Amino acid sequence: MIRTQKARGADRFSFADLIIYAFFITFCVFGFVIPLLFIVSVSFTNEDSLILDGFKLIPEKLDFTAYEYIFSNPGSLIDAYTVTALQAFAGTLLGLLFMSMCAYSLSRPNFKARKAVSFYLFFTLIFSGGLIPTYILMTQYLNLGNSFWVYIFHPWLVYAFYVIIIRTFFQGLPPSLAESAKVDGAGEIRIFFQIVLPISKPVLATVALLTLLDRWNNWFTTFLFISDMKLYTLQFLLQKILLDAQTFQAMMENAPPGIVAPKIPTESLRYAMCIVAAGPMLFVFPFFQKYFTKGLTVGAVKG
Repeated sequence: MIRTQKARGADRFSFADLIIYAFFITFCVFGFVIPLLFIVSVSFTNEDSLILDGFKLIPEKLDFTAYEYIFSNPGSLIDAYTVTALQAFAGTLLGLLFMSMCAYSLSRPNFKARKAVSFYLFFTLIFSGGLIPTYILMTQYLNLGNSFWVYIFHPWLVYAFYVIIIRTFFQGLPPSLAESAKVDGAGEIRIFFQIVLPISKPVLATVALLTLLDRWNNWFTTFLFISDMKLYTLQFLLQKILLDAQTFQAMMENAPPGIVAPKIPTESLRYAMCIVAAGPMLFVFPFFQKYFTKGLTVGAVKG
């Protein structure tokens, strides 16, 4: 009788869990998946159908006009993809190295300037140097205008908020890890690269993904410092294509009678650009996902 009651209790608990999971899955489907499907659908919808029938989850007829317009100049698009990928991954790797080194120094209790440097980092979260001083620094002092290296240094290599996150993770590591390594003759550099970094993959992967997304979506650096089209990032190039299309469409609307120009799908073009810009990042995310909830420090110290 007792076993039967326990089994029924377990069944009721499992059913409640099922209801909760179903609710969250339904919420995610309606909140995230369906809007994404709408974006994909509209990007393959004819412009006239959008005007007459509005948005539909399943287009009546597939239309590739928006993508044909985007890929009409494949050379510039390939250059933009290359520049964007190189600056995003190179800047992320270098930034992660500098941020983790800074965080490791601030997490050491024997670092005398720890409080002063921590205050300086926190101060940068509240105030910044401003746009004009940044432009003068990059163009006049560092001479990085129209250079690929401007993407590495702007946005900045070190984000104070991410340093604080990594430092907090380092402070939670067992002190006996470093102590046992020092007993074996290891220095701080060896402890950092061979012990601390390998067991800090969850926080490093999280910061790396956030930094990578930020750099991948960066267009403002190109707007400020780049005039060479071969150094355009993908986001800036797509925005330029959209603005050129809208300008051309406005000019054709005010054109004299008798002039016939091809109609540009400005509305579906917006959504096609979202797919072209965000598509690569959808394939990158699964490589980072496994580190988010994986605890790599469990069992690292033997009692």
